[in-house]
Amino acid sequence: MPLDLTRHLTALLLGAALTLGGCATPPPAGPTRAEVIAQIDKANSYWQARTPPQEWAFWNVAAYHTGNLEAYRVTGNERYRQYSEAWAEHNRWMGARSTDKAAWKYTYGETDEHVLFGDWQTCFQVYADLYELAPAPHKIARAREVMEYQMSTPRLDYWWWLDGLYMAMPVMSKLHKITGDKRYLEKQFEYYNHTNDVMFDPAEGLYYRDARYVYPQHKSVNGKKDFWSRGDGWAFAALARVLTDLPADAPHRAAYVERFRTMAAALLPLQQPEGYWTRSLMDPAHAPGPETSGTAFFTYGLLWGVNQGLLPRETYLPAARRGWHFLTTVALQPDGQLGYVQPIGDRAIPGQVVDRQSTAHFGVGAFLLAGAEMARLLSPLP
Repeated sequence: MPLDLTRHLTALLLGAALTLGGCATPPPAGPTRAEVIAQIDKANSYWQARTPPQEWAFWNVAAYHTGNLEAYRVTGNERYRQYSEAWAEHNRWMGARSTDKAAWKYTYGETDEHVLFGDWQTCFQVYADLYELAPAPHKIARAREVMEYQMSTPRLDYWWWLDGLYMAMPVMSKLHKITGDKRYLEKQFEYYNHTNDVMFDPAEGLYYRDARYVYPQHKSVNGKKDFWSRGDGWAFAALARVLTDLPADAPHRAAYVERFRTMAAALLPLQQPEGYWTRSLMDPAHAPGPETSGTAFFTYGLLWGVNQGLLPRETYLPAARRGWHFLTTVALQPDGQLGYVQPIGDRAIPGQVVDRQSTAHFGVGAFLLAGAEMARLLSPLP
């Protein structure tokens, strides 16, 4: 029996056991749609009131805006859209701003020459979403210039770290949706396969953060494989966002669906009874305690999969509900601050403090993605 099918059947059996009150806490009663919308607004209003939109276009801020616009889609709150529009205008609808293509780099870097580094391309997802809401060529002109230049090069290793799947992979399917240019989908798949070759562990159905963390070269403090929660969260959420924009007959859609289901099945037994996933997925003792960003991305992905009919509701919805319960009763503070977000990094760090005061742009963005899918679950839109 193929590994992916075996893993999926195991998840079905495990999900049934958990639903019947097995080794995990039974899922809490589901919220109403009105309650979910109120929780979205509580977190988003707190963030926007304290964070002016005039910030740079780098990944940490752009990832927030990907969630903000999904929150707009389910709430219709114009304040959300206007906030992202103001941010895009502040950044002149650009990422890194160099105009000298000979100087463009794709290694890690925060300068204007790192145009091809995916962390500077996350903003293009937001610009494409804003274009879709109100088309105007200038909104995606820089995105097209950068991505079409990148596709003209022979390199395939642009997504050399796992986060890159979220930062840049959805950009290509969004621009294909707008332009109809099939090169976006072919290059997207080639870049994705490079990431798989370097970082995917087929035995576990999960990704290492980058080549430095592949087992047994790297191990957790207890000698186990060390899969970083937020890293796999980036990948799981990226697959959902790509599939959202792909046509039903897209040539590589089946491969993305298969990987999405494989990851969902792998993640299901790693959820803690309280609803969260720990920072090191297979070694909770490596960095114990709750973490919001990975949990929010996994909750988003599970809800999206259920909503799209790609994941069996009876198996995966209880886990998604436990995740949302953690996010809204533990991570979301009474004043609206979202806590327990691991700071910017690349791994689970033993001893690192992550508490109710720990928050970040990308954590709020992930929470908004999950909230939007929970709202859709409770009131499907046409």
